[in-house]
Parts: sequence; C-alpha cells; structure tokens
Amino acid sequence: MSGERTISGVTSAAMTGEADTDDAPADGWFPESVAAHYDAPGGANAPEQVTPVVDILEDLADGPVLEFAIGTGRIAVPLAARGVPVSGIELSRAMAARIRSKPGGDAVEVTIGDMTTTRVTGRFSLVYLVYNTINNVTTQDGQVDVFRNAAAHLWPGGLFLIEVGLPRLRRLPPGQDTVPFAVAPGADGGGYVGFDQYDVVTQEFTSNHVTVSPDGTGRFRRIPFRYAWPAEMDLMARIAGMSLKHRWADWNRSEFTAESTKHVSIWEKDQSA
Repeated sequence: MSGERTISGVTSAAMTGEADTDDAPADGWFPESVAAHYDAPGGANAPEQVTPVVDILEDLADGPVLEFAIGTGRIAVPLAARGVPVSGIELSRAMAARIRSKPGGDAVEVTIGDMTTTRVTGRFSLVYLVYNTINNVTTQDGQVDVFRNAAAHLWPGGLFLIEVGLPRLRRLPPGQDTVPFAVAPGADGGGYVGFDQYDVVTQEFTSNHVTVSPDGTGRFRRIPFRYAWPAEMDLMARIAGMSLKHRWADWNRSEFTAESTKHVSIWEKDQSA
C-alpha cells in the first residue's frame, strides 16, 4: 500500500511519526497507559477465556485470516502459533507494539489504521472482530463501513465473525438510563465502580469507570460506544453482500435465545461477490 512504512515490524498505513505520547489522539481510547496493563493475567486473558475463541477461529479458518482491532495479539498470537496465517489491523500503535514482544508475535503482520477504511493486501478466508470492539465504532454508518471493509477483504464464501455483548436495556426501569455492572470495594480501602449509561434514541452509550485509591484520590474514565442489535447487524451484512450463517450465545456454540447476554455471529460472503 502506498504511504505505508514499517515501525518495529508493524506496518503503518496512515502515520509516519514515532510512537505517540500517552495523551496523543492517534491511539484513540487505547494509549500507552491502557496498553501497559492490557495483558494483565486473568479475566479476558485467562487461558480458559482465550482457548475456546482460538479453537473456533482455527476451525473456521480455511486459509489466511484477518483480525480487525487486533490489539496486543491476545487472540492472534496463539492462533498463529497453531499454524494459521494471521494479519491484523489496529488503530493504536501502543497496543500493536506489544505483539512483537510476545513469543511467536513476529509471525503476525499488523497494519496500523482504522478498521472502517484500512485495506491490507490479499484476500482472506476469515475476518474476525471480537470482545465487543464493534461497539467502539460510534455511528451506524461507521459500523456499516466495518462490514463493508470486512467483505472487501474476504474471498467468495469467506466468513466474517463478530463477538459482542447485548445492551442491558431490560434492566432499565422507566426514567433510568444507567446500569451498574461492577462494584468492587478494595480490601485496602480503595475500590472500583463501573456503570453503563444508555441513550436509547441514538443507541449510543458510555462505559464509565471510577477507581478510588486507598488515599481517597480517584480516577474517572468514560468511553463512548454504540450498540447494535443482532437484526441490525444482519442488515449491515446484507448491505455488504453477506448473509448470516451461524449465531451462537457463546464460544461453546450454544443456542442464542432471548436470555442470551451476548452473541457470536458469523456471516458468509456471497459466492458470486
């Protein structure tokens, strides 16, 4: 691609400077201060969380694969270790820089750019976008562009997979717009509170995080998102020339029902495309 360059093994489609400082806007909501702690043990990084995802992706892959918002390679690096050729697109250079330092990370090619528009060379059997990251695109038009960009990277019959949680709107009584999802007092006197705040007209919402240190000082972080219903994503897929092939409630391929709290959906690119 014209205008690209490689920085420590990471290809940049739109940026030519050195790594941004922590408050620089180019890394979006994932600057160095977030990237430094993103691979902390446990939670989403625990083997029991990562392995089922990699199992499914390996099973679906029928050739090279592309991860949108590849992050620090939490999924891509173990998938590549199984012999699957993996490429990725990532907006944050602070996040992508961690991939090369991981064992086997040099097998993953990463292009720095926006997943709504950035193109990489080649066609892929599978494009995937996991861990709620479709919600980081905060307009409907932008989310449609994600689907279109995924389809443009797929060969006919290729698959596009998204994992995303469902909004907790059933927990909102009339007049309320906020749902707490975590309250964790610390044994040392500190603590953490997390809550989502919804606008049901625009489908925009914010994830809000309040961390209090033992000395009483605190930090507030507010991140904007946009939720989309599964049926809305099916229409986005149709616009992009894809149709629904599978929808599961989780990575164990369980049935998606009205009680499901998230979905793993897979769309297939039209054979004629």
